[in-house]
Amino acid sequence: MLNTISTALENFCVHQIRVPYTLTDNISKEKNFITYIDVETKTSKTFRIYLLSSRNFLQRVSNLFLDEKESDDETLKDIALETTNLIIGSAKVIAEELGKNPYTIKTPHFIDVDVFELEYDDVVGAIVDGDEIIITLKELT
Repeated sequence: MLNTISTALENFCVHQIRVPYTLTDNISKEKNFITYIDVETKTSKTFRIYLLSSRNFLQRVSNLFLDEKESDDETLKDIALETTNLIIGSAKVIAEELGKNPYTIKTPHFIDVDVFELEYDDVVGAIVDGDEIIITLKELT
């Protein structure tokens, strides 16, 4: 599953952000906007996928999608949720096309703006001009 999520993240950076990026597997120690979305595989395994987005990354996305140079926190929360939907929705389509453990996705949820200290099994992220988005995966069942 992490491979399709990584591909979807790279696609998001290439086709939406359109700025060079580097992949990372480090978790930021800074405060980030934290969202999650649950997914269920066809084999009835459930995973929670967390997205940790720096304020600057979300502002970059807000500027691209809404043409807002300085968004308020509520707008950035909405952008964080929409980014979660876009990336994980894309990963879902990629998994279906490849026939690699297809899954259904639930509704994304906003947790908080904080340091990420939750348990996870896998991680992939992207850094765009110092702005970060990190995705972690935790198997629930």
